[in-house]
Amino acid sequence: MPARTRPLRTAAVLALALGTLVTATGCGAKVAEETDSEASGGGPVTLTNCGKKVTFDKVPERVVTNDVGITEIMFALGLEDRMAGYAIPDDKGDADRFPWKDGYDKVDRLSKKELNQELVLDARADLVFAGWNYGFSESTGLTPARLKKLGVDSYLLTESCRNGSETAGSVGGKARGVMPPLRALYTDLRNLGKLFGVEDRAEKLIADSRKRIADAQAKIPDGKRPTVFLYDDGRDKPLTSGRYAGPHDIITKAGGDHVMKDLKDSWATVGWETVVERDPDVIVINDYGDTSAAQKKKFLTSYEPLRDVSAVKHDRIYTLDYADLVESPRNADAVSRLAGYLRAESGS
Repeated sequence: MPARTRPLRTAAVLALALGTLVTATGCGAKVAEETDSEASGGGPVTLTNCGKKVTFDKVPERVVTNDVGITEIMFALGLEDRMAGYAIPDDKGDADRFPWKDGYDKVDRLSKKELNQELVLDARADLVFAGWNYGFSESTGLTPARLKKLGVDSYLLTESCRNGSETAGSVGGKARGVMPPLRALYTDLRNLGKLFGVEDRAEKLIADSRKRIADAQAKIPDGKRPTVFLYDDGRDKPLTSGRYAGPHDIITKAGGDHVMKDLKDSWATVGWETVVERDPDVIVINDYGDTSAAQKKKFLTSYEPLRDVSAVKHDRIYTLDYADLVESPRNADAVSRLAGYLRAESGS
């Protein structure tokens, strides 16, 4: 996520060679979904975060978050009283239909841009919940290692865990993603539930998410799945989702076939020739930033190389909010809505 105007990823200019991408487990072998912590009872709590054991000596009381999905994970767990503030731009979309929307009124908004060290220190944070390219970046100097030197703990969003790959297809040479996106969400809910002693809330959120997704899947018609491409932004090269970002599971669980499922990264750029070659039946637009969804659609429908792509030719272009597509408690709702759209387009 970029230092936001593009909230999702910082430098997203990559030359992608899909066939040569390699999955590596560096930076922490296998990342377990379950935590290794004891239930929070005031003493030290040890979690597995991005493949590393991390021990928290006490329950954090002044958490600062970066970006909408991360912030809403805290809200959904009912942890507003443990927060000192959040930093997000105006990309939260329609939060009114979600029960945790009041969190935005209860917690201070520190910035409409990404976090920086000054904001963290001014908020007297004892924990920063962010992710690589979701607030943490060597280029800005805000990293877990730097915060540790300042006496501030960190928790990394699991979607953003680096998998150790140093390939042309990774953002800044640091490919991200170590497990399927929904599993990453459930891992973070369980980890934070144990850290803050709200395991029951975490398990309820996970159960509700799984039920909503199962309900949507029960209505998926038999037959060939429509192929789907996620368009984030970009004119010369499109920024899209690989197998480790939220859209992969959202598309797949909704009954689609993600055309970039072989991209072993979370978010990356590809060439338009790849999109043309894979000829998606549907394009999903990620709505955020300075370029509106309507402007993105206008570009897609007027860009000459895409004129024969099925999704463009038949006007099968659907929009989801940024907050639906990054790791967040909104993911199950996004599955349900996209599944409804795909059913309608299939005539079922």
